[in-house]
Amino acid sequence: MAFDPFPENRAAPSDYRAAPTDDRVKTKPPVPVKIIVAGGFGVGKTTTVGAISEISPLTTEAEMTMESVGVDHPNRATTKTTTTIAMDFGCVTIDHTLKLYLFGTPGQSRFSFMWDDLVRGALGALVVVDTSRIDDCYPAVDYFERAGLPFVVGVNTFNGQQGYNLDEVRWALAVRDDVPVLQFDARFRGSVRDALLVVLDQALDKALRMRQT
Repeated sequence: MAFDPFPENRAAPSDYRAAPTDDRVKTKPPVPVKIIVAGGFGVGKTTTVGAISEISPLTTEAEMTMESVGVDHPNRATTKTTTTIAMDFGCVTIDHTLKLYLFGTPGQSRFSFMWDDLVRGALGALVVVDTSRIDDCYPAVDYFERAGLPFVVGVNTFNGQQGYNLDEVRWALAVRDDVPVLQFDARFRGSVRDALLVVLDQALDKALRMRQT
C-alpha cells in the first residue's frame, strides 16, 4: 500500500498558508512634502503652523526683552510678547498618499542667514501678509522669486479684518499674475488648510511644466 503523505485528517501544506489579513497588507507611507511658511515679524506664521499641525508644533519662541526695543517692531495693536528665534515646525497628513511638513521661518531680518538651510528641499511656500505692514513681507517675496520656488501670498485677516483688497495687495507687492493672492485666517485650521492646498497646486503645476520641457 502506497504511503499517503496527506491523509484525510491532515491538511496539505498549501492549506496551511493563511490568507493575508488587512493588518498584514503593507501600504506605502505618504509622500513627504516640505512647505515653508514665511513672512515678516509678527504676521502670524507661528499661529499658522500651530493651527493645522497634527502634532504639538515645535516652536522656538523666546520672550521679547528690552534688548529688542528699536530692533524688532511688532504691530502697535498686537499683544505679542514672544518671538521666533529659529523656526517653527509642524506636520499634517492630507490623505494616505501625502503628508506636509511645515517649516516656519523667523521674521526678523537678522535671522535671514538661516533661510537657505530652512528652504532646502521645499516644494512651495506660503507668504503670510499683514496688510497694516505690507512692506515687511517684501524680503520673503523677493527671496522666493529669486529662488524660483512656487509661492502663494496669504493675507492674514486679523480679527476678521482686511485693510486692503486682494488686488491692492497684488499691486503693492508687484507679484506676477500667476502667483495666487488669497485671504485666510491663521487661527482656523480649515482656513490654513485651504491656503496650503493652493500652495500644493502651485508646486504641482511647476512639476508638470518641468516634466513637459
